[in-house]
Amino acid sequence: MARILKKIGIALEMIKWEHSIFALPFALTAMLLAARGLPGWRTVAWIVVAMVAARSSAMAFNRWADADLDAANPRTRGRAIPAGLLSRQFVLGFACVAAAVFVAAAAELNRLTLELAPVALAVLLGYSYLKRFTQWSHLGLGLALGLAPTAAWIAVRGSMDARILVLTAAVTLWAGGFDVLYACQDYEHDRAAGLHSLPQAMGLTFAFWTARAMHLAMLALLVWFGYLFGFGRAGWAGIGAVGLLLAYEHAIVSPRDLRRLNAAFFAMNGVIAMVFLAFVSADLWMKGRG
Repeated sequence: MARILKKIGIALEMIKWEHSIFALPFALTAMLLAARGLPGWRTVAWIVVAMVAARSSAMAFNRWADADLDAANPRTRGRAIPAGLLSRQFVLGFACVAAAVFVAAAAELNRLTLELAPVALAVLLGYSYLKRFTQWSHLGLGLALGLAPTAAWIAVRGSMDARILVLTAAVTLWAGGFDVLYACQDYEHDRAAGLHSLPQAMGLTFAFWTARAMHLAMLALLVWFGYLFGFGRAGWAGIGAVGLLLAYEHAIVSPRDLRRLNAAFFAMNGVIAMVFLAFVSADLWMKGRG
């Protein structure tokens, strides 16, 4: 048992489960808007379980699918499978268990979430293979995270609303943009290994400008989203804060200096998601008091 628990701990470190915070706040934002406040604790709990399980399955599957590629990349050869800390079989089993937990959570929410669970898993797991075929694989990762708000809306309402797709599009561009930046680290490796990415195909400068354009488009979509849901002052302030944080994120990295890329990728994106959730929550609370 102690050995299994140790392996699970290594697996959780491998998938950086704490980075579930990237998409989770956007899912919770959609949840609050769908419920016009806080839904029942049971709905909140199962949404959180579904989100964490879905990401855990996707990340573990990615590490399994990319094990040989990771072993050949100096930046990633210290990951659990190439380093011999976990077997590929264990990691695939972990991914399958997490996927089963996700499906179980979807079943506890409503019929439509259960019916759509296989579609979500296809997107989440399929992303791992996109870089073998297309330089726009970044949008595959973006969509994997972008599904979160739509899924949370369906979890609350049991139906779809076209307005929430605007937030899904915004999150898709946000996540896709920062994945473009993150891929700049592997420019040389991807070229040597025959993998596809925007930096590998078009160069670092073009990749940076593309990421900036994607994030500007994300902000435009958030403005549209704010109008669709009738944001008050707090909601608009939240969009403004997201814009400032994105500007800072782009200011601390450049095609000639990638040293602070991890800070921009991990720290700032978690902050951006949490800030947006906090301001939208405050907006809903202020409207409720009014």
